[in-house]
Amino acid sequence: MRLLSAIATVGGYTLASRVLGFARDILIAGLLGAGPVADAFFVAFKLPNFFRRLFAEGAFAAAFIPLFTRILTEDGADAARRFSERVLSLLIAILLVFCTAMQLAMPWAMYLFAPGFAADPEKFDLAVELARIAFPYLLFISLVSQLGGVLNALDRFAAAAAAPILLNLSLILCLVGLAPRLETPGHALAWGVFAAGVVQFLWMIEACRRAGVVFRLPRPRLSPPVRRLMAKILPGAVGAGVQQINLVIGVVLASLLPTGAVSYLYYADRVYQLPLGVIGIAVGTALLPLLSRQIREGDEAGGRASFNRALEYSLLLTLPAAAALLTMAGPVVAVLFERGAFDAGSTAATASALAAFAVGLPAFVLVKVLAPAFFAREDVVTPVKIAGISVAANIALSAALLVPLQHVGLALATSAASWLNAALLAFVLRRRGQLGIDARLRRRLPRIAVATVLMAAVLLAGVELLAPMFGGGELERVLALVLVITAGKLVYGAAAFALGAVDMAEIRRTLARRRA
Repeated sequence: MRLLSAIATVGGYTLASRVLGFARDILIAGLLGAGPVADAFFVAFKLPNFFRRLFAEGAFAAAFIPLFTRILTEDGADAARRFSERVLSLLIAILLVFCTAMQLAMPWAMYLFAPGFAADPEKFDLAVELARIAFPYLLFISLVSQLGGVLNALDRFAAAAAAPILLNLSLILCLVGLAPRLETPGHALAWGVFAAGVVQFLWMIEACRRAGVVFRLPRPRLSPPVRRLMAKILPGAVGAGVQQINLVIGVVLASLLPTGAVSYLYYADRVYQLPLGVIGIAVGTALLPLLSRQIREGDEAGGRASFNRALEYSLLLTLPAAAALLTMAGPVVAVLFERGAFDAGSTAATASALAAFAVGLPAFVLVKVLAPAFFAREDVVTPVKIAGISVAANIALSAALLVPLQHVGLALATSAASWLNAALLAFVLRRRGQLGIDARLRRRLPRIAVATVLMAAVLLAGVELLAPMFGGGELERVLALVLVITAGKLVYGAAAFALGAVDMAEIRRTLARRRA
């Protein structure tokens, strides 16, 4: 099936990137721990990443790919290329102005994104300095997002999915090579972010050239198709980026807590981003162009089938991932990060946040699957309304849980808001007749749930049985974690096949198609 093959391509490269990202975060944790330099860098890195995920990867992808697909289908490849060139030219002009303005306004932006840092002038000034170094990353990565959107619409997913690997390599190389030569390791990381943007942009330019897509840069102007795109981006930023808005709210409130809270949330976020990226982002990336094309061609039956398979594959992989992170948060964080400046107290605090995020992991992934059903129909207004409700709920819950639960309350509020967002998206789609659960999904979903429960029981028993190893040296802890995870995977896989939650013949066909 074309959807499953695309998911496998994006998910495979994303997995490689996230594994390399763990190596990066292990280095960061060992050198910076959860101290003031780590807090300053994580906030500085959050600024361009917030706008990247909100506009470049969220709103832009949601608006650009359906419009590009429509022009490609109705007017041909040359018209689609000209549309992309006009968008690229205008995007460069807007981003240059925006990045310049942010450089000048960075101290005021820091008061907005991390107001709690103002109580520590040294940490505040460091965060501003690092943010100014890292923020131009937004310019390059936004252009990467458009080039990736073009390639994805042409069913070429590999180059864009592989680009984040370059970010992690850049950060690792700069941390190892520049940290001893600069004022702090945070400065080395900030320069690594800047360099990564340049390298990823050059990578995507070459990928487009290899695909036969060469861009010129006309004078920026608002042609009718570009105006339609711009009109959809702003509301789409809220609809597609609600998770990012919720996470930033968490960072703002965490800055008001004692030193370390921002870092605990960052490290926890990095762990649960692995299944979110490999599953949610991969499925959403593969589904949007396919669903846009099917709807544009009037293939509603094919669109419903693709949507049901996207839900099925997402839940098949997300439910066990969420159960594993919830039951094994402590051992996972300890094995990944507990060394050097990252002590046992940091492990306990981060593990609590990770468990809270794990509660919302299925919802985070479901939003990535449900939102394309709106965007493919060029509806960005409905997700905006739902996003507004979700953000309001997140703010209210965060404020209520901040004092009694500290940073863990912020993670729980984010998870609860994501569940609300997913539930409302599903409700609206169901009411419109665009969310029809087919017989195959109704049959397989309970079986996936049973297999997940069996796996969780094995994980809990394994952690209890190997408790002495988890309390031993680093090598023992790694071995214990590998043994428990392997046992859980084997049980889940065996249960899924035995219960009929997975069709082995379908997997064989997909693998054969990918090899061909």
